[in-house]
Amino acid sequence: MGIVFRQSLNNTIITYIGFGIGAINTLFLYTRFLTEEYFGLVGVILSTSAILAPLLAFGVPNTIVKYYSSFTEQKSTDGFLSLMLLLPLLFILPLALISYVANTAIGEFLARENTIVKDYVWYIFLIGMAMAYFEVFFSWSKVQLRSVFGNFLKEVFVRAIVSILLILVYLELITVDLFLKALVGAYLLRTIIMKIYAYLLRSPKLRLVFPQNTSAVLKYSGLMILGASAAVLVLEIDRFMINQFIRIENVAYYSVAIFIAAVIAVPSRAMHQITYPLTAELLNKKDLAGLKQLYKKSSLTLYIAAGLVFLLIVLNLTDLYALLPESYRGGFTVVFLVGLAKVYDALLGNNNAILFSSDYYKTVLIFGAFLAVLTVLFNLWLIPAYGLNGAAIATFLAIFLYNTTKVVFVKLKFGFLPLSPETFKITGLLIFTGLLFYFLQFPFHPIINIAIKSALMVAMYIGVLFRFKISSDVFGVLSKFLRR
Repeated sequence: MGIVFRQSLNNTIITYIGFGIGAINTLFLYTRFLTEEYFGLVGVILSTSAILAPLLAFGVPNTIVKYYSSFTEQKSTDGFLSLMLLLPLLFILPLALISYVANTAIGEFLARENTIVKDYVWYIFLIGMAMAYFEVFFSWSKVQLRSVFGNFLKEVFVRAIVSILLILVYLELITVDLFLKALVGAYLLRTIIMKIYAYLLRSPKLRLVFPQNTSAVLKYSGLMILGASAAVLVLEIDRFMINQFIRIENVAYYSVAIFIAAVIAVPSRAMHQITYPLTAELLNKKDLAGLKQLYKKSSLTLYIAAGLVFLLIVLNLTDLYALLPESYRGGFTVVFLVGLAKVYDALLGNNNAILFSSDYYKTVLIFGAFLAVLTVLFNLWLIPAYGLNGAAIATFLAIFLYNTTKVVFVKLKFGFLPLSPETFKITGLLIFTGLLFYFLQFPFHPIINIAIKSALMVAMYIGVLFRFKISSDVFGVLSKFLRR
């Protein structure tokens, strides 16, 4: 776990910096410098682009991670990487043509409830394409076990540019329309930089003589479109469908609540950058003992981190909402349900990596496709009936069912679970901490209240972890930190 923990720690720091910038953008700059309608429009553009990106990527990011370590000859590796660079064009070029020819029809569909969306079809396509190729080049670097710079570009780069752009909008140095154009440019620039970095790590040598297992690679990539699309649909379809049923301003309100809950996923996002290629390597070597150890350790570490962040958010939410404009303050149910789903995600550790890098990925893709359909149906039913809370309930139900299915499947096929006796100790600690600090309130300014309560919670939580050595990895890091 040495390289995993080092790069995971670096990625966690970077990701939290990115989320810190994102918090400033989402909670303070967007809510004050853009109208609710335009903030909602940004949410629709980015969510729809994220839904489109896995299709345009043609499953290549997952395919690189799964197959790269299986090639031992230079020619085979070069042929494989050449194929990975060309595959996304099979979807990008036709969809670019469709977007050009049917631009008006697509715009009318997206703008069924909110006409403002119809003029931004090309923005959605270009950002989706940039997201797709960024993930291709990010995977290129991850298989070299170099994930930190790519994670910086993914989590910090665009958010920092958005901060600058929003300040320029506030100062009336640029218009909102120019802001949206610059947002597209930021995503394209990020992809170009990622490409240069990936090529510096391993320079591509274009070979149109592809490896012998090309048919298996193509089949896997095609199926990964389904898997990646299903995963993104669960996370992003709610904002897209809110735009289809109720006013676009609600996308802005929902985006604020979702962002707050998404902070819980930061440790998972950071650790997965390095555990994915390591999981694929362990599976290629058929090292089930090592895989089981990685599964349990990643689960426990992520559960410890995500559980603490969940408590920090939920128990400080009243004070946090007091800092926002009044129209954005109604999202407690959304934050709680989506946050709980994120904690469940963390508890699974590297479960996704095991499934998508194993020979059982086809079955999991069927589960994913079923989940995607179920998610859409939940949203179709619950958003018109319960509005934003309905979207949150739909997301929670979909993630809970999907995660439970994946845990059971790994247990049946590999014979192990992510849970350990330490998992239940952490659960007890989280419940005790939550009950203790739920009744502890301070009468000061919201920022001071958040700072005091958070400091006390973190101190007690970390103190218990250190005293009882619940996790060897966490204890090792705390020991080094405390010695300093």
